[in-house]
Amino acid sequence: MIIDGVTISLIMIVILAIIVLSVFFTFVPIALWISALAAGVRVSIFTLIGMRLRRVIPSRIVNPLIKAHKAGLNVTINQLESHYLAGGNVDRVINALIAAQRANIELSFERCAAIDLAGRDVLEAVQMSVNPKVIETPFIAGVAINGIEVKAKARITVRANLDRLVGGAGEDTIIARVGEGIVSTIGSSESHSKVLENPDLISQTVLSKGLDSGTAFEILSIDIADVDVGKNIGAELQIEQAQADKNIAQAKAEERRAMAVAKEQEMVAKVQEMKAKVVEAEAEVPMAMAEALRSGNFGIMDYMNYKNIQADTSMRESISKVTNDKPDAPQK
Repeated sequence: MIIDGVTISLIMIVILAIIVLSVFFTFVPIALWISALAAGVRVSIFTLIGMRLRRVIPSRIVNPLIKAHKAGLNVTINQLESHYLAGGNVDRVINALIAAQRANIELSFERCAAIDLAGRDVLEAVQMSVNPKVIETPFIAGVAINGIEVKAKARITVRANLDRLVGGAGEDTIIARVGEGIVSTIGSSESHSKVLENPDLISQTVLSKGLDSGTAFEILSIDIADVDVGKNIGAELQIEQAQADKNIAQAKAEERRAMAVAKEQEMVAKVQEMKAKVVEAEAEVPMAMAEALRSGNFGIMDYMNYKNIQADTSMRESISKVTNDKPDAPQK
């Protein structure tokens, strides 16, 4: 079969046309444009092409726009596209606006977009405004005036405050403030029995302090779920204080004992010193006697009398020692 030049040209034109149409339909979302047109949303082909050029996925803008149009919301495609380019979630914003409209909650697109860009789940916030959320705190311990520890667990019912979602504190702040209120309320009670008898006193006192100021929530109620008695902190503190006083007294007694031992050793040293002086003085007696004999102040008879007296004294001491050492005679 011979193919002439005209046929080849026609085949090339058909192939080129198919390629052009494929690129066109790939770059221009005709199906999305038809869906928008069928839903009554007027979006031009050039707008969709402009989205492609701005690296915006057209389905992420057109589908939420169709949803908003069907819900009766007054939003424009430029608002949705600008929010998408800012990094927001367009579909979640539209869902939040629809939920707010159904619940008769006043919420503008700008406020909703700001909440979404702030990193909060705006749809969850709207749902929490309609259906309040319950936050349960862990056991919070406080000590009454009588020294008994009381543990309480609270359930906090909160509702999202859409006006304060941007810049408002979160759940952790609510739990911390409620915990502080519980601790101060228990601490101001004279006895732990009063807290156990009337746990509503805690919730009433805490709720009256306006703990939701500056937060993204509005506290509806604070209910005490459980109350338990803990340790006797006052008794433990007294025991620790007594132990500390005991240690201090022992340290002072040890200090006095050490000083007494040192004084005793000092006196022993002084006794030894005095004995040494006595020995030194006794050693000088023979020298003094010899000097007296030489000088004529002490005669030989005097010396002999001195020796006799000394011998007699030694004999008496020996007899006394033997008598004291002899055992007592048996009694008849």
